[in-house]
Amino acid sequence: MLIVTLLALVMAELSAQIRPPQDWAAADASTVRLEPSAFTDLPAPVRRYLERRGCTVPQSFASRTPHNVIRGRFSTSQQTDLAVLCSRSRVSTVLVFRGGDTGNVAELAETPDRNYLQGVGGQAIAFSRKIDAVSPTTIRRLSAVYNAPKPPPLEHDGISDSFLEKASVVRYWYRDRWLQLQGVD
Repeated sequence: MLIVTLLALVMAELSAQIRPPQDWAAADASTVRLEPSAFTDLPAPVRRYLERRGCTVPQSFASRTPHNVIRGRFSTSQQTDLAVLCSRSRVSTVLVFRGGDTGNVAELAETPDRNYLQGVGGQAIAFSRKIDAVSPTTIRRLSAVYNAPKPPPLEHDGISDSFLEKASVVRYWYRDRWLQLQGVD
């Protein structure tokens, strides 16, 4: 009888933690996705490019202020670039606008938004992907802390592509290609 009672308690706890598929689908559908016009500091050509592509910018649960549009020196130390997490049809891609130019846009890490959903307390499910600029110093520190292979010579910023509270990867432009370097684990 005691074993049956314990098993019933364990099963009840597990069923409370497992959410039906429709909850995950509803969470994906209800992810806040802002129009490019919500980012008033975006240059007009970049905003128009995003609008033409049908991009919205998904927002993670971690911040109440608009995010996932970042600036940094991602391709060279000589110019400021923009990176935007663009969601179209619930699939997100990191778009990198070198020097703010819309003529040669890099597209990185296309992933269904649902892959970045997680439970965030109680029965809540939320989108958890966030991009940030990371300095060469931070990239070196992450490599050392996690005993990762030594990164190439670092001369500019990278893009941290995070699954919040889980892990991240640093996307780094080197010798005409995007590398994946150690992020936070």
